Parts: sequence; structure tokens; C-alpha cells
Amino acid sequence: MDRTTCLVAGGGPAGIVLGLLLARAGVEVTVLEKHGDFLRDFRGDTVHPTTLDLLDELGLGERFAKIPHRRLTSVQLPLRGGMFTAATFDRLPGPHRYIAMVPQWDLLNLLASEADSEPAFQLRMNTEAVDVIRENGRVVGARYRTRDGETGEIRADLTVACDGRSSALRAAAGLGSRRWATPFDVWWFRIPRHDSDPAGALGFLTPHRVALMFDRGDYWQCATLIVKGSDPALREGPITGIMRPITEIVPWLSDRLHALSSWDEVKLLDVQLDRLDRWYADGLLCLGDAAHAMSPVGGVGINLAVQDAVAAARILAPHLLSHSVTTADLARVQRRRLLPTVITQGLQRLLHARAIAPALQGDLNISDATRAPLPLRLLRRIPMLRDALPYLVARGVLPEHAPEFARRPG
Repeated sequence: MDRTTCLVAGGGPAGIVLGLLLARAGVEVTVLEKHGDFLRDFRGDTVHPTTLDLLDELGLGERFAKIPHRRLTSVQLPLRGGMFTAATFDRLPGPHRYIAMVPQWDLLNLLASEADSEPAFQLRMNTEAVDVIRENGRVVGARYRTRDGETGEIRADLTVACDGRSSALRAAAGLGSRRWATPFDVWWFRIPRHDSDPAGALGFLTPHRVALMFDRGDYWQCATLIVKGSDPALREGPITGIMRPITEIVPWLSDRLHALSSWDEVKLLDVQLDRLDRWYADGLLCLGDAAHAMSPVGGVGINLAVQDAVAAARILAPHLLSHSVTTADLARVQRRRLLPTVITQGLQRLLHARAIAPALQGDLNISDATRAPLPLRLLRRIPMLRDALPYLVARGVLPEHAPEFARRPG
């Protein structure tokens, strides 16, 4: 049996950021990550301006800038009359007027290597938190299992679940949640990108299908939205059924109709949208998707998880240093991060109902038009509307900044 001050389950963005910040405060922290590395494909690869600001504040901005990445500065919709720019990020406040598209493993490797330089930080790979330890009704740590089958326990003043929407610790704690039905799932796949292709992000609304393509340099990272639960039946058809509706609208993609050769190249994301009623129990705190599973709409899940971690570190570090964390302190973290979560999930639910569901039902097909619909044209022409959506996507509500104890010169 081991002991630490703060035990973090999950080495994703929230877990690693929380571990780094707490370690810089001098808090002894142990992070458990069930995989042996961070090399997992088709994860969220967006780094939003608020996270870029955080990296600058942590003294990591220059090192991040050296990682190969693409800058997403606009979102375009192909119409039969050409390309329509639906949103741009060039009017955002602050130094980062773009969303960086970078493999998540590169970001995590950067953060983990920096955290490893802190004496108070420990990262255990191939180690999965599987259950909580309770004493007198209080969570006092977690049980773990390694890839080799070894089991053990780690005691802690505070245990933090950052292990995603399928969090084992969240389930073990029995915390109640609200869950909203989602009308779609997502197929993730890649197709080649040519230098003559448009840059940035492209969106398509074809009959019964919604698709997004993100410029990753030599390939497009693609997301196709399908009706919830329809994946098994659709996989009975030919693999060209994914690209054919898009190539009928966008002729310059016709040469990639057969870019996918097997359904094994297509990964399914089971979309969920939920939120814990209470993000904590005595001795346990849930952050990121473990507290609030987000829809992929807007790509904001990673950004919100990082913001949760920053707020938690700022609020809890002094209490962890004095070994005096209470449930009231954990409640402060939820109160701080609840408003942005509620607003973001509310907007996602609105888009699910008003845009995505009608498109999947065949009631909305922008790409067949010769000009953008009136709402989109108004969105681009009215300054308040034009700037609001990019701001909410890129910077969000109530952005967090690195606490003073974690800041380092660049």
C-alpha cells in the first residue's frame, strides 16, 4: 500500500494538467494512467486559445509552438456556388486567434515531461484505478490494477477522478447524474489531403448526413455524424457509402471516393451528454468528462476539462498543502465550473435539436444550395452574432488562468 497527498485517476488533459499545477505548488501528487503511452488515435486534437494562454503562463508556449501543428482560423461550408466562410477566429481577443490542431499525445507528452521535473509529481503508466477505498464513509484512496495483473492500493487525502465519461471511480462512488438523449453518433476516419484543397475546417450537410473535415496537413481528419444506434446496420453496406454523399456535393473530393478500403479504418464514437448532480463525495472529486460528458459539437470537451483542472488546482492547493481538504472546498470547485458547463451543454443540446437532428432526418441540406441560407448570412453580417459563436467555441465561458504558484517565465 502506498500513500500520496493527491491521487489522480486518468492521464488525459485534465489529469496531467492538474498533476503539473499541484506539483508546482509543492503538493505530492500521483497520476495513474491505464495505458503504457499516450499514443491513441481519434481523440480530440483541438487545443483552444484558453489552453494556449495557459501554456504561455506555464512557460511552455515556445516548446508547444515547436510541435508540428495546423492552425484552424476559419470554418467553411461548400455550396454549389463555391466556399462560404461561416466563422472566423481572427477577431478573437488575446494573442491566440486560432485553434491549434495537434495530436493529443504530443500535448500530453509535453505536459507530462514538464511535470516529471517536479519532485512532488509521479506518473504511473499501465496502472488503472478500478475502485475507491472507503473508511467511515469517506473516500481515502483507490485500488488499482496494472496491465500485468498486479493489484494494490494507494491512500490519499484527496482522490480525483479524471478518467473520462466511463470513470470507474465515478461509478464506484455512486454519484447521481442527469443524462440527455443525443440524436447521433460519430464515425472518425482519415482521408488524404492535397495541397490544392481548401485549408481550415470544412462542414457538409448532405441528405441524412453531417460531416466535418479538419485540415491536418497531409490528411483530413473526418467526422461523419450518423443517426444514433445506426452503426451496425450501416456497416452492412459498402465502405464507399461514407464518402459518396460528400463527393456528390464536393466534386474535388471525387478522387478520394475509394480512400477508405475497410470498415476497420472507421472508428465509432458513442456520443453521450450527461452531468453529475454533485461532482464530489467526501474525499473524492470528479473533473472533465468524469463530471460532465460532453458532445463533440464544438470540440470543447478538452478545453472544459483543462479549465476544470486549473480551477481545482487554484482552489485546492492551499488545503492540500495543509492536509485540510473538506467537502466544502470540493463544492467550491463545482460552483466555479458549473456555469460554463451548463451553458455549453445547453448550447450543444440546442444544436442537437435544431440543426443536427433535422439534418440527419433529411430536413436540412445547406450544401445543395447555391447560396448560404439567410440565418448564416445574417450570422456573418451582424457583428454581435458574427463574433459570439467563434468566441464561445474558442474561448468559452469563464476562462481560467494559471495560479501564480504555477507560473514560469517562457
